[in-house]
Amino acid sequence: MEQNMITIRNLSKEFKGQNVLKNITMEIPKNCVYGLLGANGAGKSTLLKTITGLLNPTSGEIYFEGHKWTRADLADIGALIETPPIYENLTAWENMKVRALLLGIPDEKIQKVLKTVDLTDTGKKKAGAFSLGMKQRLGIAAAVFEQPDIILLDEPTNALDESGITMLENVIQDETSRGATIVMASHDMNFLHHCCSKIYTMRAGTLSL
Repeated sequence: MEQNMITIRNLSKEFKGQNVLKNITMEIPKNCVYGLLGANGAGKSTLLKTITGLLNPTSGEIYFEGHKWTRADLADIGALIETPPIYENLTAWENMKVRALLLGIPDEKIQKVLKTVDLTDTGKKKAGAFSLGMKQRLGIAAAVFEQPDIILLDEPTNALDESGITMLENVIQDETSRGATIVMASHDMNFLHHCCSKIYTMRAGTLSL
């Protein structure tokens, strides 16, 4: 049987005596789109942060393709969690150029990903002057730029208009077509039902189907 892309076993996270994640167990197969549905404060972002290693769990374990999570696995993860990770003093192209230099990605892929998220016409405008929706588009571009095996998106529809949501749906389809595994956290039930093959519900740090 093929191994899951992500396996989480008995994961808990405590902040100052408060259990934010409570004994989370889930299996996420390769090449799927899974959703985490829940209100603000349910624990969705915290769970995604533990998967990326931004937070260390209080207890429990995370496995990628059958091996225990290590920092080396970060190379296989693209993420947009909470605020889009952008340099506000740089243009959209310059933001992606910084990533391209770090990752050894050719410039032609910068133009391709900016076209994918409809940010090719921003010219010399600095990202700090972007609308919230444009910043979200740039954050999505950054998450998928390296074509990672795992893509984690936290409230990806935030600030997106109708055309932006259509763009996001197309990105999700393209990424799964090439074999990526996507986990999205959102309070938007309709969006998750449209895009996901399975949806977990989070309430007060607990997970259920």
